[in-house]
Amino acid sequence: MEKIYLTMALSPLIGAIIAGFFGRILGRNVTHTITILGVLVSTVLALMVFDYHVLEKGAVFNQNLYTWMQIGGLNISVGFLVDNLTSVMLVVVSFVSLMVHIYTIGYMSHDKDYTKFFSYISLFTFSMFMLVMSNNFMQLFFGWEAVGLVSYLLIGFWHHKESAIEANLKAFLVNRVGDFGFLLGIGLVLAFSGSLDYAEVFASLDNTLNQTLWGTDLITVICLLLFVGAMGKSAQVPLHVWLPGSMEGPTPISALIHAATMVTAGIFMVSRMSPMFEMSDVALTVVMIVGAITALFMGLLGIVQNDIKKVVAYSTLSQLGYMTVALGVSAYSVAIFHLMTHAFFKALLFLGAGSVIVAMHHEQDIRKMGGLKKTMPITYWTALIGTLALIGFPGFAGFYSKDMIIEAVHFSSLPYADWVYYAVVVGVFITAFYSFRMFFLVFHGESRVKHETAKHLHESPLSITFPLIMLAIPSAIIGYFTIEPMLFKGWLDEAITVTSSHVSMVELKQQFHGALGMIFHALQTLPFWMMVGGIVAAWVFSLYKTQWAIWVRSTFKRTNYVLESLYGFDRFNEIVFVGGVKKLGNFLWKVSDSTIIDLMIVNGSARFVGFVSSVIRPIQTGYVYHYAFFMIFSLLIILTWALFMGDQPLLEI
Repeated sequence: MEKIYLTMALSPLIGAIIAGFFGRILGRNVTHTITILGVLVSTVLALMVFDYHVLEKGAVFNQNLYTWMQIGGLNISVGFLVDNLTSVMLVVVSFVSLMVHIYTIGYMSHDKDYTKFFSYISLFTFSMFMLVMSNNFMQLFFGWEAVGLVSYLLIGFWHHKESAIEANLKAFLVNRVGDFGFLLGIGLVLAFSGSLDYAEVFASLDNTLNQTLWGTDLITVICLLLFVGAMGKSAQVPLHVWLPGSMEGPTPISALIHAATMVTAGIFMVSRMSPMFEMSDVALTVVMIVGAITALFMGLLGIVQNDIKKVVAYSTLSQLGYMTVALGVSAYSVAIFHLMTHAFFKALLFLGAGSVIVAMHHEQDIRKMGGLKKTMPITYWTALIGTLALIGFPGFAGFYSKDMIIEAVHFSSLPYADWVYYAVVVGVFITAFYSFRMFFLVFHGESRVKHETAKHLHESPLSITFPLIMLAIPSAIIGYFTIEPMLFKGWLDEAITVTSSHVSMVELKQQFHGALGMIFHALQTLPFWMMVGGIVAAWVFSLYKTQWAIWVRSTFKRTNYVLESLYGFDRFNEIVFVGGVKKLGNFLWKVSDSTIIDLMIVNGSARFVGFVSSVIRPIQTGYVYHYAFFMIFSLLIILTWALFMGDQPLLEI
């Protein structure tokens, strides 16, 4: 199996190297064929690994491949931990990545850096494999930073656009804040356990009992610092500001970053660290509250967005909040379940948005669309499936996972769980409203497309529609077929530790009586009718959008201003952090550079030498009798000091 794991991880890397160094020589067709084959190999092997570990219940693989560094008694190795959790992640990452690679053929066909783009997305896939397969914190951090680096390159891929450069810098800097906390957490893990290997760290967790740091339980501090890293990668409030701006990159990377890879790294990491988080109710409560704030308030921002990609981006923020809430109530398997279903339908929505953008000649304002159902039927029906899955319509993939999160919160005994429950229920209405608002404005109603664009409207090519169809299938059915084994039959039991009594999977199972039971149960619940209300409200809005918009702006002026200003996060960061750094830089420049270094040290030393020289220069007359006088005078001073001031003889023989 070791060779299979190595081949699976290295195949995208080999494709990335070939495309990056030899892509221009080999040509476009050869380049995309090689990179797609690399990811295809990984996808096939990921399915084999899933079959072995999950379906056949094969043994967990945890082995170091080689020692990278040895410092005293600390061994830092490269190794793989492949269990059921890893197997699920590998299938999701590889399949979505494969679809994005195929989709890129059509979407980026006219881009001059076509081969470089394929190199980047293959490198991204390799980085994510290294992250999810790691068996130690150092390799986890390598994959963590590698996906961050490649996302920086991809967000700013169209570097001729100033907005793209600003977006990738924002993503880079905000993630540095999260990674700083993450690295501190890893350092504390090493301090108390003396190891970075997962198994050794988890085995030594008892060493943290009754230990405190800064007046708080040590394990709580460690978990909160690790969660800061997750907040950066998985875009939780207040470290969410980078993700909407990353829409400046090409649409395929929006699907890759926001669906199955980088943004889910934080969710995966917290799930992997479940033995640690289970030891701190404080950390779990913080995780739950942060997730609820993100789920509710980022969803509200989706209502006022008119850029088709940004609507889907704020939807991603909200859904990541739902996953984080599940982590906070110890429903780690439910969080991973939603991560899996969300990866398929969110990738579908992003790629569907890209299909519309291509047809609209890169117009992204949904107010300038409408009536595309007739000219783009495949995009329409796949987008409908993705939208129904996103809002949690009964029977679709998102329904099972989102409803399980809501019910897990309902059964939780954590403090403030009641308030969080109301937040995620209201979030159902909001999700349905902004999702179908976008859907109706893009595909239904009268066409608002420019005449020049409307003449050339047609369905996207096969390289774009094929991935849409392949992603639509799991978006529709995968929840039904996987909820029982993943949540109730123990697929993830060995990989995830739950020791608290905040939520019981047994209670949840008794509540629903299987996948079909969930559908009948949902028809009687508040979340279902909130979803229906959101769809109806979106339909009314699409019919009377002008009157609705005027009424909303006039009635809720301040609320609308707050939403359109994105709660002032960007403005706050610009004034406090960006402005503060500029002022600090100016202060240090004036005080340190100009005054201390230039004026005092550099110029000051020169002036001091000049002053001393001006004093000494007159003494150097060139007359012997002047020098004789100074020698005799100096000798008298020395003798005077020796006779009247010194306790010791001037010269000892």
